[in-house]
Formats: sequence, C-alpha cells, structure tokens
Amino acid sequence: QVQLVESGGGLVQAGGSLTLSCAASGSIFSINNMGWYRQAPGKQRELVASITNGGPTNYADSVKDRFTISRDNAENTVYLQMNSLKPEDTAVYYCSADIKTRRYYSSRVYWGQGTQVTVSS
Repeated sequence: QVQLVESGGGLVQAGGSLTLSCAASGSIFSINNMGWYRQAPGKQRELVASITNGGPTNYADSVKDRFTISRDNAENTVYLQMNSLKPEDTAVYYCSADIKTRRYYSSRVYWGQGTQVTVSS
C-alpha cells in the first residue's frame, strides 16, 4: 500500500509565501515523476508543476518565476515553494507520484488527499 500525505496549506495574504510538502510512504520500489496539481471551485484540475527523478522540471505558465518544485529522493518527498501568491492561486492542491511498487511491476500514479490554499486579497 502506498500513501501520499500532503502538508503546508493554509490562508495567506496576497504577495505572501507558502511551502507545500508531500511525503510518499509504503511499499515503494522507485518513484518516477512527482508533481503538484490544483483544482479551484468550478474548474478542472490543472498541472502546476512537475519534476522527474533526475531533476528536470516543468511549470504552468501562470506560476513560472513564482513557484519552485523540488524533491528529496532519499525521503520520497516533493515540495512546492510558492512565492508572490495571488488570489487566483486559491485552490485545493494535490500531489501526485508515479510509483513502482515492485521491480518488475508497471508503475501507476498515486494521489494525495489534497490541501487547501487560500490567498486573500
């Protein structure tokens, strides 16, 4: 069984910063891509940022130069540093990880439970 547990959400004023963390635990052989998605009320879930096992990153245009994704492979943890937050960043943020539980098994994507980020104007 694999679990992704997120932390770090909350309420912050516009222009402020938050750091989200997501730790994967359980029966893990390897983790490929890890990422953060968000879903605002009435909108579809969208990719915010992703990072490969080797380090290359990808960001949504709306968060480039404000958000930074990183990971600690030894701790199976992915982070999202969010700076210069805007009210439009308000959403539930979900982490995802493409995890292989055994050497010869196919990987699959696991999701965290979500953490609320609210940015007040």
